[in-house]
Amino acid sequence: METDEESTPLLSEFFALSEQLKNDRVEFIDGNINVAPPPDGDHETIIDRLRLQMVRSAIALSASGNKGLQLPNGDRVVPDATYAPDGSLRHARPWMPPDDVLLVVEVTSSDPTRDRMQKYRSYALAGIPFYLLIDRQYGKVILYSDPERDAYAGSNEVAFGKELVLPEPFSMTIDTADLVD
Repeated sequence: METDEESTPLLSEFFALSEQLKNDRVEFIDGNINVAPPPDGDHETIIDRLRLQMVRSAIALSASGNKGLQLPNGDRVVPDATYAPDGSLRHARPWMPPDDVLLVVEVTSSDPTRDRMQKYRSYALAGIPFYLLIDRQYGKVILYSDPERDAYAGSNEVAFGKELVLPEPFSMTIDTADLVD
């Protein structure tokens, strides 16, 4: 069923671009259509190495590198990685609500401001408990937590090469040196 929001000309254009540009990441954030080219090899290596570390999580997780999230504010985003309790991504629609999402991950690339500001705000507004930002330009990893309205109340920042503790429900440590060696 199409909602009023989905019938707007801009959102219709978003869906058309999503279909045409299958190799690019097309997102709808703050009323704007954003198109990002496929990520570079270093970007993908970071995501893959993080995935290998996340298997040590205290809870079983499902992960996706291309999961479309339809956020309550109307934004449609595709995080670099999405983690949810094991099995919760199974049978999910291409654009699923973020209800079961525990953690989203972004690695800065062609437009780092989108990751640092727009997606930060969108993920907090959606109530996603944790947002992990791997900022290649500034050489740091930031775990945001405790979403409150359009911001996160908590954050833990480490420089590349340091360890970053992920609290419950993950109860594990990420070796950031392994992500970016």
